[in-house]
Amino acid sequence: MPYLDRYYSSDDGLRLYARDYPGPAPDAPVVLCLPGLTRNSKDFAALAEVLSTRYRVVCPDLRGRGHSQRDADPTRYRPDRYCVDMLGLLDLLQLPRVSIVGTSLGGLMAVMLAAMQPARVHAIVLNDVGPELDPRGIARIAGYVGKQHEPCSLNEAIDRIAAINREAFPDYERADWLAMVMNTCIMEGEQVLLDYDPTISQGVANGSAAPNLWPLFQLLGAHPVLAIRGALSDILAPATLQAMSERLPTLQALEIADRGHAPTLDEALARQAIQDFLDRNNP
Repeated sequence: MPYLDRYYSSDDGLRLYARDYPGPAPDAPVVLCLPGLTRNSKDFAALAEVLSTRYRVVCPDLRGRGHSQRDADPTRYRPDRYCVDMLGLLDLLQLPRVSIVGTSLGGLMAVMLAAMQPARVHAIVLNDVGPELDPRGIARIAGYVGKQHEPCSLNEAIDRIAAINREAFPDYERADWLAMVMNTCIMEGEQVLLDYDPTISQGVANGSAAPNLWPLFQLLGAHPVLAIRGALSDILAPATLQAMSERLPTLQALEIADRGHAPTLDEALARQAIQDFLDRNNP
């Protein structure tokens, strides 16, 4: 299904972007898909195609990523600022209530948005993220975010992406790495550039990209929650997922084999679980 390009202004003057898949009817329930730290709206293209047969699906680029403008002040690359941007988008589109699918950083934002405006957030899918993050994964991400940002050839870009993500996707072949490059990079002639502002790395360095969200997570009792974990994840530890289930007994949990951080949600098991979860909670 085709999507609409939506551009809007943040309250501090940046031009921001979102893909808007209209869905089957004007009153279709809405799913907001929020990407990970270095990712963008393209990550959800396949999932949105499936969900948009029943739902309106909105997939934004966070500031500094994709088609959204880069911020001259890197201190504004932090989850609370992104949440304000998302509320501005929902206001623009006049969306009073959404379900959220959030990958990694996008999942943290989902928990924060539910605390900020609980009546506006319905069901939540947390993709490989929880209210506390495994330090191993944070250290790994800090080792590559904002680095290797100089232009390179397509083959070099494939090799770089594979080197960073091979442990998380052990069954990937070169065609899969090429697809990941196409989702995370842009082409300028024969050169490939990462499609995000390298200064987003400052949030990882100062800790603002990994806040402790246990107090906010415990406010989710009124919201249906599905937590997806990659079996090889170094961000969402098994003990954290267990603690999430204990503190939120209604939480549904799913583990995806042969995936680290984070499942793409193109996996058949993950996609079906998300469809079923949203359908049960949007009768």
